[in-house]
Amino acid sequence: MSVIVRVWDAPTRLFHWSLVACVVGLVVSGQIGGGAMVWHFRFGYGVLTLLLFRTIWGFQGGHWSRFTTFVYTPRQVLRYLQGLDEPHQHVGHNPLGAISVFAMLVFLALQVTSGLMSDDEISAAGPLTRLVSSQWVNYATYYHKEIGKLVLILLVILHLGAIAYYLLNRRENLIRPMVLGDKSLTFPAQEASDTIANRIKAAVILLICAMLVAGTVTWLG
Repeated sequence: MSVIVRVWDAPTRLFHWSLVACVVGLVVSGQIGGGAMVWHFRFGYGVLTLLLFRTIWGFQGGHWSRFTTFVYTPRQVLRYLQGLDEPHQHVGHNPLGAISVFAMLVFLALQVTSGLMSDDEISAAGPLTRLVSSQWVNYATYYHKEIGKLVLILLVILHLGAIAYYLLNRRENLIRPMVLGDKSLTFPAQEASDTIANRIKAAVILLICAMLVAGTVTWLG
């Protein structure tokens, strides 16, 4: 029997696709350079806002969006790889998906932070460059351009590869639930709260995060 369960609440889905758009914008504007660097920074501030929001939403969001539902022990990861897992335990992110999510969040945070301290010595300098030493600026610039960017590209490739694998080999569409919010399961499971009140709470949190980032950037500028 098929059971339709709301897994991803609207704020989580909006976060996901907004982050995708910002990352694409970052890559494109970074490759173009020149005047496009203005937008590169804007997309970076957008990513920072979204990361702050997702951190808070990891404690305040719908059931399957909360970090507590996809923090796994090494033993649980091993059992999943061995096919000994219990599907009802990871209706949201499975153990490998959880690792991917946390890795993406951490390296995006590192990329944004290093970008705030980077200076291309042509026309673009992050707002934190005047608050740190030139040595830190050099370190941050090197990491941002030579290491962090490649790590994120690799993570994106692995993420897309995993989506393709689950679709082709396990006949599990991971994109559809992140668009519509629901999953079709063979067992009952906890539903994510996706009420109007929950969405308003998310909008307020996002607005506060955006104001915090905008205010900090303006102050540093």
